[in-house]
Amino acid sequence: MSANRRQTIGVIFGGRSVEHDVSVVTGHQIMNACDPARYEVVPLYIDREGRWFTGAPLRDLKSYEQDIASLTGVQSVVLSPDIRQHGLIVNPLPSGLFAKSQSLRLDVIFPTIHGSHGEDGTLQGLFELADIPYAGCGVLASAVANDKWVCKQVLQQNGIPVVDGLLIQRRDWEQDPDAIVAKILSEFAYPIFIKPATLGSSIGIGRAEDEKLLRAYIDVATQLDRRVLIEKAITNAVEINCAVLGDSRQIRASVLEQPISWDQFLTYEEKYLRGGEGMKSADRIIPAPLTSDLTERIQKIACDAFKAIDGRGTARIDFLVRPDENVVYLNEINTMPGSVALYLWRETGMSAAQVIDALLALAREAQAEKRRSTYNYKTNLIALTASRGVKGMKGAKSPRSSS
Repeated sequence: MSANRRQTIGVIFGGRSVEHDVSVVTGHQIMNACDPARYEVVPLYIDREGRWFTGAPLRDLKSYEQDIASLTGVQSVVLSPDIRQHGLIVNPLPSGLFAKSQSLRLDVIFPTIHGSHGEDGTLQGLFELADIPYAGCGVLASAVANDKWVCKQVLQQNGIPVVDGLLIQRRDWEQDPDAIVAKILSEFAYPIFIKPATLGSSIGIGRAEDEKLLRAYIDVATQLDRRVLIEKAITNAVEINCAVLGDSRQIRASVLEQPISWDQFLTYEEKYLRGGEGMKSADRIIPAPLTSDLTERIQKIACDAFKAIDGRGTARIDFLVRPDENVVYLNEINTMPGSVALYLWRETGMSAAQVIDALLALAREAQAEKRRSTYNYKTNLIALTASRGVKGMKGAKSPRSSS
């Protein structure tokens, strides 16, 4: 690729997720932060039904008050898993006498979908099949971090301090809720947190002070996920967040922040509706009012945790901290945080454009590393099996031999 040619960046947002609206905002923040002298941005919107679109009107947030598919200049697209396409098929189902499909090559993809069908490794798997470099965590790290229970197990195995938890299944709750409540209360005292295992943005999270609320919050959580995480509440703690940037070779941590919340966790409304710009607009203290030793300890744990899940790109890692007791628990890893944690990197000395550049550089480097691995490995197994017959199919004839 010519050093003078602008890179074509596909920014994907929206998606079939309860965090759809948050993703649209994040996607527009990323598109606006891209340097137009260096990048040609292609907006890729996935609607709530899973349909993919592109077109200039998608750059205007006011367009989303209308039916996107009906807007002039908006076209249907699909991302092809065929590596020969290396990008999009525009108008994949042409209709009309002169209509036809076209291909649009993408140099790199920047996914900004939060939660299901995007942050959970599914979309990353499509990028891997298409062999297109993409910003952010890979399939493994995305899937692990998106599942709060699995992530907790991985972190514990790597010596990262986490809050004690219990996993319940929706089918078990539906069959015998009394037994589930008894099991929970045998392990935890109130207050108790209830969390859908694979959702973010505080959606579906409840803090139960009694059995009535416990049952109600589990009912809500099981409507959103088939697996629900139960955790003891860490009382007298403050929330501390830290962003990380890098890959297994080198990971740097941002300045710390202390969000301000009444209930020791930020609700969806506090995160996104109060100021309209996601976590960027939430009330917070930056830098967090902690000692330098405690700050460095949290930053080190954040980097260690990111490495433990094989993370790359960026993430925001949330902690529960008792500063007076020097106690730290890692609460959650967000591999696609709201606003991509641009506000934390700004406070650390990086502009939004610099963060974008760094993430895209990491994407290209990950792709180069991937191409060092061998995938095309030929043997004579198929010919040998054909001559001997498939095991378990002795005496069977091929379609051709039976004619």
